Amino acid sequence: MVKSEITEFTEKYAAKCSKKEKIDPALYDEYGVKRGLRDKNGKGVLSGLTTISLIKSSEEVDGKTVPCDGELYYRGYNIFDLVKGFRADNRYGFEETAYLLLFDELPTKSQLSEFTEVMNSSRRLPTNFTRDVIMKAPSGDIMNSLTKSVLTLASYDNNVSDLSISNVLRQCLMLISVFPMLSVYGYHAYNHYECNDSLYIHRPDNKLSFAENILRLLRPDKKYKDIEAKVLDAALVLHMEHGGGNNSTFTTRVVTSSGSDTYSVVAAALSSLKGPKHGGANIKVVKMMSDLKKNVKDLKDEDMVRDYLNKILRKEAFDRSGLIYGMGHAVYSISDPRARIFKSFVKELATETHHSDEFELYSMIERIAPEVIGQSCHIYKGVSANVDFYSGFVYSMLDIPLELYTPIFAIARIVGWSAHRIEELINVDKIIRPAYKSIMVPKVYESISKRNLKINTSDDVKHRITMK
Repeated sequence: MVKSEITEFTEKYAAKCSKKEKIDPALYDEYGVKRGLRDKNGKGVLSGLTTISLIKSSEEVDGKTVPCDGELYYRGYNIFDLVKGFRADNRYGFEETAYLLLFDELPTKSQLSEFTEVMNSSRRLPTNFTRDVIMKAPSGDIMNSLTKSVLTLASYDNNVSDLSISNVLRQCLMLISVFPMLSVYGYHAYNHYECNDSLYIHRPDNKLSFAENILRLLRPDKKYKDIEAKVLDAALVLHMEHGGGNNSTFTTRVVTSSGSDTYSVVAAALSSLKGPKHGGANIKVVKMMSDLKKNVKDLKDEDMVRDYLNKILRKEAFDRSGLIYGMGHAVYSISDPRARIFKSFVKELATETHHSDEFELYSMIERIAPEVIGQSCHIYKGVSANVDFYSGFVYSMLDIPLELYTPIFAIARIVGWSAHRIEELINVDKIIRPAYKSIMVPKVYESISKRNLKINTSDDVKHRITMK
């Protein structure tokens, strides 16, 4: 088939799929199916136990479940206390928090020093890997480039399938260490070969923190302000872990349970994270805000901004999805603790980088969007700004290109994935296999000479017949 014939064929049969695969939504309620593995109130189906983190969005009051301000705990420590702690000491928190998540304790000075040295020694790519793998067939989708690099690294590992905890930990520490290089180099390759810009490849500096090295690798002159690196460091800590139920971490657990190797597990988690409903959400926020600026004459006029948000909900503005990106979360209803922490850093950075007016616009939308959503939509729980609402704004102020927004998320979240992979290997040893209720219709086989090509016009009753 030539390309035009293939296109014609796929368009024709895509319509067939859409019609034949459509399931009556009422059947999900009839059979008690929790779509998205969550109930209508957003509560997830319990599928495992973990000691890595805790998300709290409600509390029991007089025997009733009542929403509360969101709380997030890493290994028993409130995320507010962790961030406040390293900020009070004017230290970077990524390395300390990574140690905590992996080893279930806060490090002493000597332990942190040893861990940092190990991470530094792991921050090396195989000889010519950058040239032979990252620079070849560059892509504007840096998440795909990152996934390709991770899978290729498996070819350089003589113990790729060894599932001993020491070997898996070695693999995880190496991947955590090289993720900034794989991501930033992948962007530079795309920017040079596809966008016709200059190419520069900087090596990391072991004297610098994790966050500082990201900015060093990214910028032509390797320079950055202390506040920029500190805000990026906070962003990495806040994105590092978020319970076992988020899509990419659950993917980590699922693929780990099959006995697969670390590289395949991380590649699967990356594929999950890149979706716009997960790690790609902050890109949507930035694009939505750009569209808002183009279509609202007075950005300080609350009524005009409110009208634009209503147009979004009516699918008359932006991408016609009906979604105000950055608002709402699968778990949190009153507030997302990460967004609350982030906001203080955002304000500080906005003042430093002369973006105070834009910060005020974000703050206005954070305040009025829940009201607009509540008035226009039937919702089962409260709506508030999530961490993605501000993270894209922060990355734009740091001059991080849009293509790297989700990879930055991955650079942080691989720490949580690693902790969950190790916990799954140690505790479960049982493949994850949920059930799907079959509602297919029994059919009688006919020889090809007797088949007709008429569209099946059976009534909806057939959809309720189940196979036993």
